[in-house]
Amino acid sequence: MASTGSVVGGFVSVIVLIAALYYVRQPPDAILRDRLEKVLLSLLKAEKKVSLSSKPRVAVGLGACQDAFVDGLELFDRYNLTPPALAAHYDSIHDPQELAQMFAYFFNHGAAAERYMDNTTLFRDLMDIVYKMPNARFELGGNAPVMANRFAAEGCNVLLGAHLSSSLKEVMREGITVTGDEIENDDIHLILEYPRQSSWGKYISPRANRFIIHSDRNNPSLNSLESFGQVLRDFNPSLVVVGGIQMMDNFPFSAGERESRLKLLQQMLVSIPAEQKTHFELASFTEQALFEEVLKYIVPYMDSLGMNEQELPNLYSMLHGGKITLISDPVPRVATVLDHMRKVWATLQKADASGSKRRLTRLHVHTLAFQAIMTKKDSGWKNTMSAAAKASLTANRHVCGSPKIDLGKATVLMDDSFSTSREEGSSKIPFKENRPVSCWEEHDYEICIAPVLVCTEVRQTAGGGDNISSAGLVLQI
Repeated sequence: MASTGSVVGGFVSVIVLIAALYYVRQPPDAILRDRLEKVLLSLLKAEKKVSLSSKPRVAVGLGACQDAFVDGLELFDRYNLTPPALAAHYDSIHDPQELAQMFAYFFNHGAAAERYMDNTTLFRDLMDIVYKMPNARFELGGNAPVMANRFAAEGCNVLLGAHLSSSLKEVMREGITVTGDEIENDDIHLILEYPRQSSWGKYISPRANRFIIHSDRNNPSLNSLESFGQVLRDFNPSLVVVGGIQMMDNFPFSAGERESRLKLLQQMLVSIPAEQKTHFELASFTEQALFEEVLKYIVPYMDSLGMNEQELPNLYSMLHGGKITLISDPVPRVATVLDHMRKVWATLQKADASGSKRRLTRLHVHTLAFQAIMTKKDSGWKNTMSAAAKASLTANRHVCGSPKIDLGKATVLMDDSFSTSREEGSSKIPFKENRPVSCWEEHDYEICIAPVLVCTEVRQTAGGGDNISSAGLVLQI
């Protein structure tokens, strides 16, 4: 007669065998969908854990534009622009050859970039073609208006520092007050989009992204700064957000004009009461002199910084070597991003914080695969875990162009576990579908990592960082 133990053991073995056969026989798509469903439900639960009890007041500046979205390769085909023999980088774009070489440079790395085109005739010629392209889309653009619309959508009262045309004012959400004068024509930014694994001659894009060109006249001079500053104090916001400074990059200012405008912005930042939080949204900077001025006149007055996977290494390089980094890994490891964040954090913590200057208390890096938010303990920033989850969900919602997340158009790029640092002996954190947001404490700060349900049918990439940053911020003020 068999013992009870052997019977139980045999029963367990049968169960294990059945489970193994079930998972072996399950098609890979079914296993992935099951994983995605668990991740989505957990992220939604984390996002809903926090709700706004009031309507936070948020002030956002500076500048605005209209974004023209097109398939970059289709536009080049219509313009008869062929792939160059060599890819190259330039500070600004002067002619079609430089446009082709610069696009190929960033396209081949799958890196987002934004550059000034001083050849207004070339820009007009391209736009003449864009207006005839049936799939071209024209939408609200510029860091400040896009962030303002996101804040308003999340339930905030918003003050927007920008000059808008009547047509752009019509697409601003209810709850937004615009400070700048109405203008007749908006600056236009041409968004050259491309999907993952698309090819242009010998160049192949490793991920979906965009290359932005502009020939602005209003935004580089921060024309809305005065009107924004005049009403800022009476608006009494909980948070002041600054973006759009990259429009100054390689713009042909007269001697001393740019620094004069940045000093005026600095004066506005100095006037903000200490109890009101400040946030700066970085962008693609290529002019070293401008980035140095940003580090002098803007960053020291910020509580919080937001950036993507290209802008973080650029900031790190400027802080630790005084040099611009044009290209970085488009899909970096968590450990690499965290190491850069820690070093940026440590450097800015050591900076002079006398007078009206502030010490960094929040750092948000948004990448294709994950969100990383670092907040100082007892600094007033709340709900870091929920903020990371909301930022992650917003990434999919924006890029796929739908408030509802379709798991048939999503995937997860994070591994089954990730290292917290590239240093030898660093700990590993397992990826858990039922608790996908990982949070822990180090020194005087908390870190949260949330996986992104990466959109596989991209509708738009431009404006992603602005929407993601705003969504993360709204739960933390």
